[in-house]
Amino acid sequence: MSPPPSRPPDGAVICSAKGCRTDATLALLWNNPTLHTPQRRKVWLACDEHAGSLSDFLSRKGFLKDRVPVAEITDEMG
Repeated sequence: MSPPPSRPPDGAVICSAKGCRTDATLALLWNNPTLHTPQRRKVWLACDEHAGSLSDFLSRKGFLKDRVPVAEITDEMG
């Protein structure tokens, strides 16, 4: 299961890495082709420290579709 983008009450976006509470700077757009239509994009958020490891994990699975700055994500992306 993918962690949902975390939005605390103050509106900050928090990294999706387990146990991390750091502000996210990057949105990793992905999908699992066995579960999702080709157009569907799930979103994991990543801080600078975890962007590489989360991207690598999704890439190894063949799920990573795009990486965009958090400021560029829209409701339609996730």
